[in-house]
Amino acid sequence: MNLGEPLHNFVGGAWRPALTDETVPLVNPATGRPAGTAPVSGEADIDAAVRSAQDAFERWRDTPPGERQRALLRIADALEERSAEFAAAETVHTGKPLHLVVREEMGPLTDQIRFFAGAARMLEGRSTGEYLPGHTSSVRREPVGVCAQVTPWNYPLMMAVWKFAPAVAAGNTVVLKPSDTTPVTTLMLAELAAEFLPPGVLNVVCGTRETGRRLVRHPGPAMVSVTGSVRAGTDVASAASAEVKRVHLELGGKAPVLVAADADLAHAARGIAEAGLYNAGQDCASACRIVVDASVHDAFVEHLVREVKELTPGPPDNPGAWFGPLNSAAQRERVRGFLERLPAHARTVAGGSALPGEGFFHEGTVVTGLRQDDEAVQEEIFGPVLTVQASADDEEALRMANDVRYGLASSVWTRDHRRAVSMARRIDAGIVWINCHMPTAAEMPHGGFKQSGYGKDLSAYGLEDYTRVKHVMTYTGT
Repeated sequence: MNLGEPLHNFVGGAWRPALTDETVPLVNPATGRPAGTAPVSGEADIDAAVRSAQDAFERWRDTPPGERQRALLRIADALEERSAEFAAAETVHTGKPLHLVVREEMGPLTDQIRFFAGAARMLEGRSTGEYLPGHTSSVRREPVGVCAQVTPWNYPLMMAVWKFAPAVAAGNTVVLKPSDTTPVTTLMLAELAAEFLPPGVLNVVCGTRETGRRLVRHPGPAMVSVTGSVRAGTDVASAASAEVKRVHLELGGKAPVLVAADADLAHAARGIAEAGLYNAGQDCASACRIVVDASVHDAFVEHLVREVKELTPGPPDNPGAWFGPLNSAAQRERVRGFLERLPAHARTVAGGSALPGEGFFHEGTVVTGLRQDDEAVQEEIFGPVLTVQASADDEEALRMANDVRYGLASSVWTRDHRRAVSMARRIDAGIVWINCHMPTAAEMPHGGFKQSGYGKDLSAYGLEDYTRVKHVMTYTGT
């Protein structure tokens, strides 16, 4: 495919023009200029993709795990060989610094495909045995069927991998809809994967939020997996309930970052600033909501402000940039709205402004003085904005950490092992990092609690989410 040319869907192992005339413009967020168009798929397009996936499932579900493993390993090898091409394409519609995409994303996502390639051969039931006289029972893990998947715009390529790799490894087939603003690398991945997968195992349809709704409501898919906002998740869960479909949701976050009085403040400030500003804060696990012991609050803020000012934004070709632009003009306006609505008792101690010139850039920003019920504390900003609150002690810090509707990620910064273990146990979030924030490993689960959703990405847990359990009992006589 050629960047800049009108895009098509990828269905049944081939490029397929959409059956509608409607398109959406693509924009380069680093310049604000047009960067191509993508189709808006309608019901007929979704029907065709689902039929393709259904036809492929009849064969793929019976493909031995070793063959599925080989296909995924070949995809990973091919993606690794073309990593420079994919990394460059990823920056066109995300605006991310190229050096960070290469360093922080391309290696992990190929490793994640390889992990699921191996995990495909490890699916097993818990036991085979006799639990009733004259009967032998066994447990089968089977693929669910056709999986409808919807991915967000903040990590287009990586989220596509997180979705398709476990589903395909488990023997399912996929119809995936990428974000309307960042579909290119997902389409490139489908084209690459088609060299090693049977036609119809991985299909990609472009479109808007309404296209996603139509895909979710379609009677064909047996499972729906979505990464997106809480609103998107509730819409999906509601629509899927009509068909009693399985649902896998990874939604928003408002990660509490607890800094104890005994923490290494310089180390904490650097790690938190990097994790809070990476990808312009457009990450549901971003280190965005800092709760620091009151005795070291002012000293920590000094460290943090210094680090935030050093981590500057810039376009993809700037090797010194730590983060790029926001996804769109609308996203930048959303971030600006939070800052413009800050209450009088809040204080912006670093940044706070959109940057002039081309693109949708915004300064890294630090806000102090907020109260627990303030909007900027309770709601996901999804931008390069870090808030800092003071807590009287560990108990208050934990109460503040858990007093939001989200429960995806968190971190604890302390030199005291007992404090770290105690806080990790009591924080109501699916991920707790200790003296770090944001690293992921393919072997470890990623997913949240409360309104951050349910189900896990990555790890053997993520693979199991794309399977169903069947009990088989055989009468063997007395």
